Amino acid sequence: MDLKASVQVSASGLRAQSLRMRIIAENLANADSVASTPGGTPYRRKVVTFEPTLDRESGGTGVKATSVVNDKSPFNRVYQPGNPAADGQGYVQMPNVNGLVEAADMKAAQRAYEANLNAIEAARGMTARTLDLLK
Repeated sequence: MDLKASVQVSASGLRAQSLRMRIIAENLANADSVASTPGGTPYRRKVVTFEPTLDRESGGTGVKATSVVNDKSPFNRVYQPGNPAADGQGYVQMPNVNGLVEAADMKAAQRAYEANLNAIEAARGMTARTLDLLK
């Protein structure tokens, strides 16, 4: 695999992790978004799914975000009888977003993004050193 292919593989990882971080930020922004109607459904956490992609020309395997799916975990119920979104028993369904889980996912996505960026920088450095040798 040549340097161009390695950069393409790392670039696919950058795109995938960038989308993952955007979805995590959306989850955190909506962590307190309840339904607008009594007994309605609040914001549902989203998760990005990935799959490997093979570039037959270069032989490199990258990654592609295939979809953004809703997390099927149950909503939390909080007793708030004065809330306009409360059901008949006074409970409000809260989003299924856990701040600690989102923070851990964000840290993992950030580290994967940095690893791909470092791989691109290493390929750029090798290319620069090769050009220096050819002078």
